[in-house]
Amino acid sequence: MPTTGNTAPWWRSAVIYQVYIRSFADGNGDGVGDIAGLRSRLPCLKSLCVEALWINPWYKSPMADHGYDVADFREIDPLFGTVAEAEQLIEEAHGYGIRVIPDIVPNHTSDQHAWFQAALAAGPGSPERERYIFRPGRGPDGTQPPNNWVSVFGGPAWTRLPDGEWYLHLFAPEQPDLNWQHPEVREEFESILRFWFSRAVDGFRIDVAHGLIKDPELPDLPPRQNCSNSPCATS
Repeated sequence: MPTTGNTAPWWRSAVIYQVYIRSFADGNGDGVGDIAGLRSRLPCLKSLCVEALWINPWYKSPMADHGYDVADFREIDPLFGTVAEAEQLIEEAHGYGIRVIPDIVPNHTSDQHAWFQAALAAGPGSPERERYIFRPGRGPDGTQPPNNWVSVFGGPAWTRLPDGEWYLHLFAPEQPDLNWQHPEVREEFESILRFWFSRAVDGFRIDVAHGLIKDPELPDLPPRQNCSNSPCATS
């Protein structure tokens, strides 16, 4: 809410246009939408009185979940272009009076992210695994998940590794959850935000903001019939 004497933040009343780059406009004729295609449509978007672009993930990704599995938050996926092209888009959009708000995905990374690959290589009990949420399994041989949480996409929210540990993923197994209790995670995302703010983005849409902080005890949840929010429990 605006404070006394101040106007409301611009985003409360702005006309914000969501763009999934891959299916929006193809600028190089390869059949895949890209930043060049989006740049070419800026005059049209201006004519529609668009005041800001909410850009779905454009980061480097294996695309297991439409780009929400990010392998590198400081790189643009080659399907869409380059960081230099993103900077051109932002500059040109600002020339039309259009702000640019990329998605940021802080709850999880891709399983191909350098951090997760390092965690897999380092093994149980390593500092590298502390950036994510790894736990031993339940039962005499650890073959049961650490709790009864269910993925948004169905099935257990845990995947077991060959070394016996399980890792949490509220979404797909290719999207391991980060541990936001760990200072390195918080420091890394501050650095990522500063990286993009230095390239003149106007803000971020924060994906899965409600899921960042988990109870450190990771308790079982009571069963319920409808699981509309993550995590939910099996019966």
